[in-house]
Amino acid sequence: MIEMEDITKTYEMGTQQVHALRGVTLTIADGDFVAIVGASGSGKSTLMNIIGCLDQPTDGTYILDEIDVSDMDDNDLARIRNERIGFVFQQFNLLARTVALKQVALPLMYGGVSRSERMDRSRAALESVGLGDRIDHRPDELSGGQQQRVAIARALVTRPSLILADEPTGALDTQSGEEILKLFEQLNQEGITLVVVTHDPEVAARARRQITLRDGLIISDTTRVMEAAV
Repeated sequence: MIEMEDITKTYEMGTQQVHALRGVTLTIADGDFVAIVGASGSGKSTLMNIIGCLDQPTDGTYILDEIDVSDMDDNDLARIRNERIGFVFQQFNLLARTVALKQVALPLMYGGVSRSERMDRSRAALESVGLGDRIDHRPDELSGGQQQRVAIARALVTRPSLILADEPTGALDTQSGEEILKLFEQLNQEGITLVVVTHDPEVAARARRQITLRDGLIISDTTRVMEAAV
């Protein structure tokens, strides 16, 4: 699904150059569950933005679903994001006065999907995250965990091949965070590829694979041994 070869990213800060990524080579298979970890300044946010087609590398090659997105213009990147990637952020990014069903439908509206299909797919997405009985609730009528479930449903509604989550439990209490992690595990078992960017070792431990960055380089890439089913 994801193939990165010698990815670099350099920012111009006045007369100085900041090397956020210094040659990252990375492959993520379809159906994997990956956590990207590292301290502030390690490059994990920059890598997330490039994986999510929110930014482009200074150099190197990025292949997503067999499509070279390395040199795409903004319009093509926006199309790739809308069609192939679902985003979940620490802050839920919900509209304050909009009910859950319409929140989830927004990406489909941008994609030109008919109203009846938007509503059907949005209702199904909310049901899949356990909020079938909350479709007419606004954010202020939902708990933090429920709001994040709405955000996850919104990410799922376009039927993306990749879910990219940035600190998805960072704004939640322990119980709500655990519920979201269990939901991620369920979605991954259903075949969705998940990439989670986090500083929380407990969140990272739930992934099958952990990639650690330091100073713009991958310093470790480990895969958890899965327990055999009894």
